[in-house]
Amino acid sequence: MQRGTWGRAVPARLGLGCLPLGGGYGRVDPARALRLVRHALDSGAALLDAAEPDAGGEVLRLVGRAVAGRRDEAVITAHSRPLTAPAADAAATPAAACDRALALLGVDHLDLFYLHPPGSPEPVEETVGAAAALVAAGKVGALGIAGVDAGQLVRAHAVHPLATVAVEYSLLDRGAERDLLPAARRLGLLVTAVRPLAGGLLAGRIAARADLGPGDARLADPRFSVERLAAVRELLTELQSTASRHDLGAARLALAWLLSRGEDVLPLPGTRDRVHLEMNLSARRIELPAPARETLTALFAPPS
Repeated sequence: MQRGTWGRAVPARLGLGCLPLGGGYGRVDPARALRLVRHALDSGAALLDAAEPDAGGEVLRLVGRAVAGRRDEAVITAHSRPLTAPAADAAATPAAACDRALALLGVDHLDLFYLHPPGSPEPVEETVGAAAALVAAGKVGALGIAGVDAGQLVRAHAVHPLATVAVEYSLLDRGAERDLLPAARRLGLLVTAVRPLAGGLLAGRIAARADLGPGDARLADPRFSVERLAAVRELLTELQSTASRHDLGAARLALAWLLSRGEDVLPLPGTRDRVHLEMNLSARRIELPAPARETLTALFAPPS
């Protein structure tokens, strides 16, 4: 993979979100995590998203060890701030964030660098303008952006061409379809679907808070509150039923639906488990029948 050729990752249609390997969903065995990332590469999931749950740097170090000696096989993406960093810290110094990622990864360039603009009072244009120098210097192949609305996306792209916009997008969260997805398509951008399985809800393995282990960050997430889980229970049951009728697992069906939304949609499911990784990747080979696609689209229709 040469610098600036981020687009070559698109045919794979699925990447590996490495965020869960940072321990946010519970303890992770480092050796197993390393084998998982290497298996993803072996399976053709070249896109490795090294998003971090905190500033500890463990995810970046792990990905760096996994790609050692195989850098040309991997498409590495990193972010301008960890998930839990205050928004005010986001991309205040894109160069420093990039240099930190490169050092922890042990590589000389990132294929894609996601910017997380801090918002008001700093305009998105300043963040993108500062990061453009990283592309010119060869440290970054392309820029992506996250946490923006459609208007900010258009303004950011006008400062420096973006390759993709990352947004939470799944059967349970289709808000991107209103404005952001159409704007991205007008600009010719890839849409990276973050949390494509809604944090695991669409995988069919979380029915109650008791299904989340000690130390799981989702216990503090309102989307996993008792009330929310009760509100989506019927929908998830219907998803399971539809999946069973097509001899599929719920996660594979949910990912296949997302892949059917367009060639420009790239789901980025995360996992700590090799079997789940293989199941997720197998969704690339599913040709979702039109009736199943239409059923899910109607069943999970977003509020008008």
